Amino acid sequence: MSDGWFDERVAARYDDSTGEEFDPHVIAQTVDFLAALARDGRALELAIGTGRIAVPLAARGVPVHGIDISRAMVARIGDERIGVTIGDIATTRVDGSFSLVYLVFNTINNLTTQDAQVNCFRNAAAHLEPRGSFVIEVGVPDLQRLPPGQTVVPFDVSEDHLGFDEYDLLGQGMISHHVSLVEGTWERASVPFRYVWPSELDLMAELAGLSLRERWSDWVRAPFAASSRKHVSVWQKP
Repeated sequence: MSDGWFDERVAARYDDSTGEEFDPHVIAQTVDFLAALARDGRALELAIGTGRIAVPLAARGVPVHGIDISRAMVARIGDERIGVTIGDIATTRVDGSFSLVYLVFNTINNLTTQDAQVNCFRNAAAHLEPRGSFVIEVGVPDLQRLPPGQTVVPFDVSEDHLGFDEYDLLGQGMISHHVSLVEGTWERASVPFRYVWPSELDLMAELAGLSLRERWSDWVRAPFAASSRKHVSVWQKP
């Protein structure tokens, strides 16, 4: 099994990001939210990556296990309390049950077909205990930025990085193109996604036997509104 888009080159500088999700204050807010849902149970992180959330969550006393396709990413976790299974988050099963399954930072969009996203919900539900919670953090599709007839929009233009999103409106797809200055050399990478609407996620949850419990625009429970750029949604198993 390959590391997919998150190979050694990406893993080596993943945690150097200056994005909001890597701000220690935001990480603490995320962990507070998840720890409250985990209660006294175990947590399963789908796409655990380098342990950005799992490590501080485990430090709060929540037992955490992770699933990820990238060996290069999980090699950087460095916390023996955290178990990891290499595999596809849509289909890979691990032993035991969990009071919390979570998937953060738009990672549901890395599953590039509707079937794969539905299977991810079913996989999460299969791991949950009764009344357990499945949490997803994901952006709201920002199609309002697209002028009529245009399919490519910039999302970052700086001295060392150029980023452009290319939309496939019929296929509900998107490719994020990155041109980055790395040690004096410009490198290009293009990563495919499938964007998904909150209402579609609710239907996926229903197919998996879950129901929406709450939806917020961030980890401190700001109300979700028409202007929200992302949402943190919690579905519950009966």
